[in-house]
Amino acid sequence: MLKTAKKEIVLKGINASAGICVGKAYLVDRSGVDVIARYPIAEKGVKNEVKRFKSAVQNAKSALRTILENSPREVQKAAILETQIALLNDKMLYGRTIESIEKDHVNAEWALKSVVSRIKTAFLEMPDAYMRERVADITHVSDLVLRHLTGAEAQDIAQIDKRVILVAHDLSPADTSQINLERVKGFITNLGGKTSHTGIIAQTLEIPAVVGLEIATQTIRNDDVIIVDGTEGTVVVHPTEKSLLEYEERQTNYEHYKAVITRESHLKTQTTDRRHFDILANIEFPEEVVSAINYGAAGIGLYRTEFQYLGRAEFPSENELFENYRDVVEVMAPKPVIFRTLDINGDKAVHSDPSHDEQNPALGLRAIRYCLKRPEVFKPQLRAILRAAAFGNVRLMFPLISAYFEIQLAKRFLDDAAASLAKDRLPYNRNIPVGIMIEVPAAVVMADLLAKEVDFFSIGTNDLIQYGLAIDRGNKQVAHMYQPLDPAVIRMIKHTADVARANRIPVHMCGEMAGRPLHAPLLLGLGLDELSMNPQAIPLVKRMIRSISLAESKKIVKKVLVQRTAREVFEVLRDTFGELVANHRRDMQT
Repeated sequence: MLKTAKKEIVLKGINASAGICVGKAYLVDRSGVDVIARYPIAEKGVKNEVKRFKSAVQNAKSALRTILENSPREVQKAAILETQIALLNDKMLYGRTIESIEKDHVNAEWALKSVVSRIKTAFLEMPDAYMRERVADITHVSDLVLRHLTGAEAQDIAQIDKRVILVAHDLSPADTSQINLERVKGFITNLGGKTSHTGIIAQTLEIPAVVGLEIATQTIRNDDVIIVDGTEGTVVVHPTEKSLLEYEERQTNYEHYKAVITRESHLKTQTTDRRHFDILANIEFPEEVVSAINYGAAGIGLYRTEFQYLGRAEFPSENELFENYRDVVEVMAPKPVIFRTLDINGDKAVHSDPSHDEQNPALGLRAIRYCLKRPEVFKPQLRAILRAAAFGNVRLMFPLISAYFEIQLAKRFLDDAAASLAKDRLPYNRNIPVGIMIEVPAAVVMADLLAKEVDFFSIGTNDLIQYGLAIDRGNKQVAHMYQPLDPAVIRMIKHTADVARANRIPVHMCGEMAGRPLHAPLLLGLGLDELSMNPQAIPLVKRMIRSISLAESKKIVKKVLVQRTAREVFEVLRDTFGELVANHRRDMQT
C-alpha cells in the first residue's frame, strides 16, 4: 500500500468525468508560449510575414490531423479535434491576425497574441458558461500556432511510459486524445469546467478527471501520491492510510456500479405489469453520443443544436451543420435522434449577431421567434436536418411555440427547405415526425389545437416551470420557488398528456424533471410516453421503472392531484417510493 508522511491536502474542483484512481502525479508543462516580443516588419517584408503565419497555421492543422488519425475511435467520433481544426480557419482568429500583420506591420507572433487577447476578453465577459469556456479552445489552437512560429517544443503525452495521473494547468483536446489508457489513470487541471471539451473527452475515454482546481500545479509535485475522485470533484494529495483505505472502498463500489450499469443497460425498460417505456438522452455536444450509448439510452430525445452557433464570428454553413448532424444520426442508427431547432437568444448569446441586445431576452426574440424572423439562419439548419434524415432515424421539434400561427409558419419553412433540396438534387427525407416543445402556459392552453398540427409533444419542464410560475431560475431571491412538483406544474403536464392521448399523438418529457427517479412513477401515471434526460441519470430511472407497475403509478396521480403545495406532493412520493429509490442507489453502489 502507498504511504506518505507528508500532510494530507484536499482540493475541491469540478467533477468532469466520474471514477476514482490512485497513483503518482506526472506534471505536464502546458503553460504555453508566454514571452512574445514585438518587432516591426518593413513594408516589403509584410507579405513574407503573412506567409510565415499561414505556414504555421498549416503545420498546426497537420499536427492536429495526425493526432486525430491516431486517436481512439471514440474520440474520432466525438469530432472535437475537427472543431479545433475549423477554428484555425475562423475569420475571428485567422483573418484578424493577418489583418493585424498587414495593417500594423508587426511580427506574426505579436499579431496573433494581440488578437487572441482581445477575443479572450470579449468571451470572458459573456454571461453564458459555454461561451466562457470556449476561451480554452482559442488558447489551445493559438498556442499550437505559436509553438510552430517560435519553434518551441511541447511534451509528448503519447510517449509517457509509466502508470501516472496527469497534472496540468490545462490540457487541450489534442493532449487528451493522445492519452494511452494503459499508462494514464486519470488527470486533473487548474482550468476547465463542466462543458469543456477536455472533460468530455475524459468521459468518452471513461477515465476519472477533475478540472477547475486552480492551484493543482502549484500544490502537487512529480511523483506525489494523489487520489482523484472524478465523481465528487475531489483530489487528495499525500493521502493518509485512512484516506487510501476509504477511497479504495469507494473505487470498488464505483467499479461495481459501472458493472451494474453495463449489465442493466441492455435490459428492457418495462414496468412490472409489462408496459414498455423508452428512456432517451439529452445531449448538447456530438461527443456525448458515446455516453448516451454507454448508459443504455434508447435514442437521443433532445439534441440541443446551439453549440455550433455560439461564440463564432459567423454562422455555421449548411454543410458544416449537415456533417455534424449526420455523424450523430449514423452513430445512433437505428435509434431515433430528435433535433431541437435553434434555441437562441434568451439565456444564450449569439456572438455572430450582436445586434440583439434585449432587456428581457427570456421574453424576447428567442427560439422559434428568432428563427422565423431570420430565415437566412433558419433555412440552412432545416435543410441540414432533412439531409441528415436520409441517413437514419430523425425527428424534429420546434422550441417555445406559443401561438398557432408559429407552428404553421415553421412547417411551411420546412416544406420550402425540402423543395429546395429536391431542386438541388440532394438526398433528404421530409417524411419525418415533426413535434413542438410545450414550454409556455399558452401552449398548454392551446394544446388541443396545436396537437392537430404535429406528430408529437415534448414537454420542456425547465422553461415551463419558469414561465408557468413566473420564476427566474437564475435569480437567487426567488430560485427556491422554482419547484417541479408544484401542483400548477403537475396540472399543466396532465392537461398536455390528456390532450395528446385524445389526439393519439405521443407526449415526451425532456426537462430536468424527467431525470429524477422519484418523479418517474408520477410522470408515467400522468401519461408520459417517453422520458429524456442527462445520460448519467438513465440507469437509476430505468431501474425505478422496472420496479413499479403502471397501475400503481396511475393510483399515485390521484393522491398527488389533491395536494396543495410542492412540499405535500414531494411527501406523497417520498412516503410511497422513497425507500425504493434509496435501495436502488445503495444496490448499484455496493
